[in-house]
Amino acid sequence: MNSLLYITWNVDPILFEVGPLSIRWYGLLFASGFFCGHFIMQKILDREGFSKEWMDSLLLYMMVGTILGARLGHVFFYQWDYYQDNLGEILQVWKGGLASHGAAIGIILSLFLWSRKVSKKSLLWILDRIVITVALAGMFIRLGNLMNHEIVGAPTDVSWAFLFTHAGFAELVPRHPAQIYEAIAYVLIFIFLGFLYLKREAGTRQGLLFGTFLVMIFGARFVLEFYKEIQVSFEQTMALNMGQWLSIPLVLGGLFFIIRSFRNKKTDPELQ
Repeated sequence: MNSLLYITWNVDPILFEVGPLSIRWYGLLFASGFFCGHFIMQKILDREGFSKEWMDSLLLYMMVGTILGARLGHVFFYQWDYYQDNLGEILQVWKGGLASHGAAIGIILSLFLWSRKVSKKSLLWILDRIVITVALAGMFIRLGNLMNHEIVGAPTDVSWAFLFTHAGFAELVPRHPAQIYEAIAYVLIFIFLGFLYLKREAGTRQGLLFGTFLVMIFGARFVLEFYKEIQVSFEQTMALNMGQWLSIPLVLGGLFFIIRSFRNKKTDPELQ
């Protein structure tokens, strides 16, 4: 292998250290996703004339739902065989291990509670708007994975392949920069959802934006999994990996909401 033909990715996952405190790229980018999402969601609420006071509680519900859902998703979907004997490590998020499918479930559950306790509006109303920000946050998270040398791609000989020097593999081989593929997909989905909301008034058709988000995000995830290294050993014997199997029902659910939004002749009654 001629390493000069590929991109050597040797970025340190730690941005800087202050005494015992380490500031990591992943944490910074994760927080940036929430910050940008907060800003965009505030603009959406302002545009529609809703209470600014909702934002603080919405951010709190989203953070708790995202982190807990992503962590528990990883624990139960990918490594329950380990965590069932190490229950004390389940909440040790700083050790790594977050699953986007679990995050999706956590976000939906947290927004269900927020809708009942705070907005008093339908769950689909907030889901149709929050998914715009979630798509952008997904881009930040995948860039954080890139900085962490994790969720790396499968071996390849393409000219843009990366050599992940901190990935922990026994042999340094060129791999697809799968994190960049996903980041690009998510930012394009963010732009498309924003276009539908601003230019096509998609927010008035209840469930349309949420369904479109599910189809596009998890459809992209299904395809891009073919370019990734498997995350856990039991996936080696599977025709499709765990991420792909989990994506299928979410894509189907998205199609259901899209079809439902067009079958309903009336637009969202809350926005009339």
